[in-house]
Amino acid sequence: MRTALCLLGALVALAAGCASDESASLPTGAEHVDLDPTRFGATIDNPYWPMRPGSRWVYRETDADGNEQRIVVTVTGRTKRILGVDARVVHDVATEDGQVVEDTYDWYAQDEEGNVWYLGEDTKAYEDGGVSTEGSWEAGVDGAEAGVVVPAEPEPGLRYRQEHLQGEAEDAAEVLSVDGRARVPFGSFDRVLVTRETTPLEPGLVEHKSYAKGVGPVRAVTVAGGSDREVLVAFDVP
Repeated sequence: MRTALCLLGALVALAAGCASDESASLPTGAEHVDLDPTRFGATIDNPYWPMRPGSRWVYRETDADGNEQRIVVTVTGRTKRILGVDARVVHDVATEDGQVVEDTYDWYAQDEEGNVWYLGEDTKAYEDGGVSTEGSWEAGVDGAEAGVVVPAEPEPGLRYRQEHLQGEAEDAAEVLSVDGRARVPFGSFDRVLVTRETTPLEPGLVEHKSYAKGVGPVRAVTVAGGSDREVLVAFDVP
């Protein structure tokens, strides 16, 4: 699988750099990648998570104590330039009992192969009258590295990092299946991409996330280290 990055290390010896006929694995761990802006765009049409401006997802998240949050994710018409790449700005707002508990702007871009990259987030969490920005990061700032949120050609066993800022954001994923099924309030889906997501920052915590073609994330279930569950209840696309 070719990607739009030039990996330091083994690939640095290639005189041609990141040539279009070379293949490389997706990044893992803390390895550094140099993104080539000419191979990226803010148009995101990966079938497992198409992000057309104006698209809107509404989720219901519940925890073990029965607490419930409403999460609204909206693709904006704006972009943010990160490391020369024009990333799509996606707004994510979580509310509980009508009050905003988290307000986040995520930044995504797609390479020419169709991999959807995660370039950072600006997040604010509200609790007890205070505001926390813990978890915010931007690729290229303070050693933060971009990751992949949805691969172009997922297949069981494929592993990749989703984000990396040492001690702050270290999510990783592994493809479990591309033939899964998911039933959520919005509908039932087959041929679903299912990933296993973990982070060394919370050992023992494992989440399975499901992506339906033409829709995007439809379900996220904590299968170890907790019992949170997030399901899609509404989806609108312009």
